[in-house]
Amino acid sequence: MRKVDVVVIGGGASGLQSAITTKSTYPEKEVVLIRKEEQVLIPCGIPYIFGSLTDSSKDILPDKPLTSVGVEIIIDEVTDILVEDHQCLTASKETFQYDKLILALGSKPTLPRWLKGADLENVFTIPKNKIYLDDMLKKLTSAKKITVIGAGFIGVEVSDELNKKDYEVTLVEIEKTILSKAFDEEFGKLAEERLRERGLNLITGKGVSEIKGKDGKVTEVVLSSGEKIEADAVILSMGYAPNTEIAEKAGIELNQFGFIRTCEYMRVLPCSTDIIAVGDCAEKRDFVTRKLDRTMLASTACAEARTGGMNLFTLSPCKPFTGTIAIYATAIGEHAFGTAGITEARAIQENFAIISGSFTGVDTHPGNLAHTHQQTVKLIVAADCGMILGGEVYGGASTGELTNAIGFLIQNRVTVKALLTMQIGTQPLLTGSPAGYPLIKAAEVIVKKMRK
Repeated sequence: MRKVDVVVIGGGASGLQSAITTKSTYPEKEVVLIRKEEQVLIPCGIPYIFGSLTDSSKDILPDKPLTSVGVEIIIDEVTDILVEDHQCLTASKETFQYDKLILALGSKPTLPRWLKGADLENVFTIPKNKIYLDDMLKKLTSAKKITVIGAGFIGVEVSDELNKKDYEVTLVEIEKTILSKAFDEEFGKLAEERLRERGLNLITGKGVSEIKGKDGKVTEVVLSSGEKIEADAVILSMGYAPNTEIAEKAGIELNQFGFIRTCEYMRVLPCSTDIIAVGDCAEKRDFVTRKLDRTMLASTACAEARTGGMNLFTLSPCKPFTGTIAIYATAIGEHAFGTAGITEARAIQENFAIISGSFTGVDTHPGNLAHTHQQTVKLIVAADCGMILGGEVYGGASTGELTNAIGFLIQNRVTVKALLTMQIGTQPLLTGSPAGYPLIKAAEVIVKKMRK
């Protein structure tokens, strides 16, 4: 048996970040990270191994950030957690006696049991597993027609990357527009236009009833409308579920969606002071609605990991995790889309009294520079106080950072009126005009509505 101050289970983004934060905050503590994988993939980079990166070896999460601060990495698999004994047992028959335990167990692709034919050869999911994905890439080399089911961010990005490699790609989404959980309809339709311009076959408003095959190998996808799509390969991008079986086996409490219950300091509920859970396996609450949420993002995972690591041995009321803002961004060619907080449709569904407003300008000034891109900003605010609840952006390369800025405004409960006096730095090649900055102009649109 080996005694360790802190054991981290899981080597993904949340495991890496929580280990680094813990060691940096408590340098005198011994921190050991146990993971199954020799090499860990950067999760957000996975779609790009199908096109831009060409192979998974260019999407590796480096070990140096861990080892450089003194975190020890052990390649093994934790098979049992003995909560009362403060012990972890591994596949190699090692026993670790811990003072504190960090569960960074991640998530796994959802494989719908109702979908007939999902077990056929050349039907794939997108796990965060290098060995699986390398094998998948090899098998796809013999395919010509690929159907991707599910047009969330992963489905859209994988489809666009495969399309770059000259596969005949069909993307199927049951909702009316793609990316519908993250964007309002007008942004979803705009993203659809960009994909179709790039030659991708897109089907919305129709589900999949069955995957058919011959001699055990996929040959076609049957839609809910009865239409059939020829396919040499099918990729299921229908969401992810928390990887919490080992926690449940240990008697750790899960919520109704299968996530490990946690408090705002990421400590495991009902009352553990010695175990925290972070990342995709940990319970989430929406920052705006305060409801349980299923958002799984590496950026959210890292924020939780920093919170959990900093509060592992001593709590600070200045460092809680107060809910996920769900900040996303993606790119389709030179066009980018970003979202933070809740959409207008979701706000109405949740019974918020809201006002929304949009402004379309450009991301340079003057707007005839070669790299100028149209920039649209939409804000959703509370009707009574003007607090920003959500924002959506369409534009060029600056979209990601502008979306992050909107997320920070939401987190700090900034009102739309405060944006009217927001001091900004502008530069012709990098931003819109100070007199026509789309974020502030969108705020002006809303404040005019509030005066009526």
